[in-house]
Amino acid sequence: MNKLRITGGRPLDGSVHVQGAKNSVLPILAASILAKGETVIHSCPQLSDVDAAVRILQHFGCTVTRFGHTLYIDSREITCCDIPENLMKEMRSSVIFLGAILARTGEAVLSRPGGCELGPRPIDLHLSSLRAMGAQITDNGNSILCRAERLHGCTICLPTPSVGATENSMLAAACADGTVTIVNAAREPEIWDLQEYLKKLGARICGAGTKEITVEGARLGGFAEHTVIPDRIAAVTYLSAAAATGGRVEVTGINPWYISTVADTLCQLGCAFSSGSDFVCADARGALHAAELIETRPYPGFPTDAQPPVMAASLKAAGTTVFSENIFTNRYRHVPGLVRLGADIKVSGRIAVVNGVPELHAAGLAATDLRGGAALAVAALGAQGVSVLSDIQHIDRGYDDFDGCLRALGAQIQRID
Repeated sequence: MNKLRITGGRPLDGSVHVQGAKNSVLPILAASILAKGETVIHSCPQLSDVDAAVRILQHFGCTVTRFGHTLYIDSREITCCDIPENLMKEMRSSVIFLGAILARTGEAVLSRPGGCELGPRPIDLHLSSLRAMGAQITDNGNSILCRAERLHGCTICLPTPSVGATENSMLAAACADGTVTIVNAAREPEIWDLQEYLKKLGARICGAGTKEITVEGARLGGFAEHTVIPDRIAAVTYLSAAAATGGRVEVTGINPWYISTVADTLCQLGCAFSSGSDFVCADARGALHAAELIETRPYPGFPTDAQPPVMAASLKAAGTTVFSENIFTNRYRHVPGLVRLGADIKVSGRIAVVNGVPELHAAGLAATDLRGGAALAVAALGAQGVSVLSDIQHIDRGYDDFDGCLRALGAQIQRID
């Protein structure tokens, strides 16, 4: 199993081009099932989660070929409608295939999804949305069987703006009879990106980015070519590394609007920001100080995925920074590792209180989840000495060439056995 050997205490300085968005490419890969033809996906990051999604597509009967960061998918022949348990357990996002395969074949069988253990993430909203469109669902606790001769129009009112439930509803509704209206929909940029891909397949859909999405069922198919939007959380991670190390980092290929909430928070910590149409630069060569209360909220609020790396950036900020995690109940699994580096953090329920310390020191670390693992690497870069971070397969789920990108910024980081 690979590890990262991280020599900290050196300010990062340089520019890095951000990868395609993990949280965008996965639902787009699921949507390719609806194409009934060839799809070309550009800016597709090389991630273990993407590899798992490709294996699911191949299990369904699709032909998938990768050349660099471009995937070629042929979904004309679908030979089955089940997702084996071993593939479901590889990633939480595997549940996104539910709406697409149900719409394509009229049936779907899957086990409970896997992924990072961040607390309860029930798929009840996914299932209730499909039921509203006419799906008959049997859930025996271990596996879920969905059937629908034909999905129909309806109004789906989500009690919370769930990203996954919004995406599954969009995928299923794209081929339904009639109009499906999704109320209280998630508003993330990745939702908009999925809409744009579906429109290229012939879907009649609008409203992504707002609280209400309307989908008029249509006959989809044909060739589609699409470029995935940039990964805002990867961008935030590298900007947080600038703050953690007292350096200056420019991230290119990113729409500044996607990360404006996090940029505001890093500004409060003492970073100076500049930006253009497709880049953001964080300069943290001055002293850091505590930020105002940081509360995770659905987009356009502060994203829960940005909480761990931004916490890593705040460890040496003078004063007290308070985090309130309102999305996942177990999103502080990285905290013990940060404390091992010398951070002063107290956690009580959803609240984490970070008292800035003057210096961090090296330690042995283990990643427990995707964003938490990245946060530990960011914090280790700001610590004195050599840290070793294990279980980095979690990081590989969501970051394309993570250590290579950091080395391009001047980090002393190597992948070792």
